[in-house]
Amino acid sequence: MRPILIILCLLLLFTTARSQSWQPGTFYDVKGTKNTGLIRVDPRGKGPIKDEGFIEYKENAKADAIKLSASDLRSFVAGRDSFIVAAAPKQGWSKFDLDFVQVVVDAPLRLFAAKGSVGGGGGSGSGIGFGVGGGAGTGGFGGGLGGGISIPIGGSGRGSSKTLYFYGANTAEMKLITSENFIDVMSEIMGDEPDVVEKIQTKKFGPNNMDKLIAYFKQVQAGNVKK
Repeated sequence: MRPILIILCLLLLFTTARSQSWQPGTFYDVKGTKNTGLIRVDPRGKGPIKDEGFIEYKENAKADAIKLSASDLRSFVAGRDSFIVAAAPKQGWSKFDLDFVQVVVDAPLRLFAAKGSVGGGGGSGSGIGFGVGGGAGTGGFGGGLGGGISIPIGGSGRGSSKTLYFYGANTAEMKLITSENFIDVMSEIMGDEPDVVEKIQTKKFGPNNMDKLIAYFKQVQAGNVKK
């Protein structure tokens, strides 16, 4: 009897986890129109357009879900996290030609994140050839920034769970953050917080604990850390 109960509990947990993947959010279509509802960032199955990442959207909990391909969108916000459309270079971070990257830090030099891997010549940070305008007033990402990096990034079926970080003024200028450029790039991105920069410069944070650096930076920004 107990194995049956365990199986039922596991099924319940799985169903609950799947239902929790829907988050309040908004998206901007290619015309800059804002749409508010529920968004699922990591849908399963095939997308509407081959070689493009996609999300699922519904107006409310009772509405039917629709799939939105990357080329249908400029950007979207799910929960507290903001994403923007970008093109992946050949042998790049995504298996798709067009996918989503997360805007982790919104600054003149932005910090982007994506799940995937960099192969071939991409290891040194090749440019991304697709630019999307930013700012809430123009249909860009806007108000959802600053929420961390906990959401799975991009569409379904990504071959690697590794988080890659990029920098650039926009997605057209995205380049990979490496151990060689980490100190200079992250010092500029987080330059408004001298305490954070000092810890970057003294190597208290490095490329292998980027998640901790981002969390600390957010805490300092919010005034939750004594300087």
